[in-house]
Amino acid sequence: MDQTGGGDAAVTQRRFVCTVDELPPGAMKLIDVGKFGVGVYNVHGSLYALVNYCSHEGAPLCLGPVGGTNEAAPGEPGGLRRVRDGQIVRCPWHNWEFDITTGQNVADPSRRVRTYRVDVTDGEVYVTA
Repeated sequence: MDQTGGGDAAVTQRRFVCTVDELPPGAMKLIDVGKFGVGVYNVHGSLYALVNYCSHEGAPLCLGPVGGTNEAAPGEPGGLRRVRDGQIVRCPWHNWEFDITTGQNVADPSRRVRTYRVDVTDGEVYVTA
């Protein structure tokens, strides 16, 4: 179903991505939506979608590796600990890290990339973009 707003609002569409079985935890599927595409991720059983565009310099963000990040941990060896494993995508050009679940940049949460609504109907995954 197309939804249009008034004036110059962009048209949004609910688009089929794949079946739930085709997107197991830890997987990502890149779909051709909009100017840059959208990456749909399964993070520990929950589904999220991000634009395939790094807000830093326009790299194809969803082609970057997914993992965790480090945070300060005084008293631990090296003073760091690994957190949010499977929840962070790292830009393939300059290593900027973004939280897949929120679109926020890890180092500067005021910076973000666009996120999209994901839903499942009858075992099929859809994104609204």
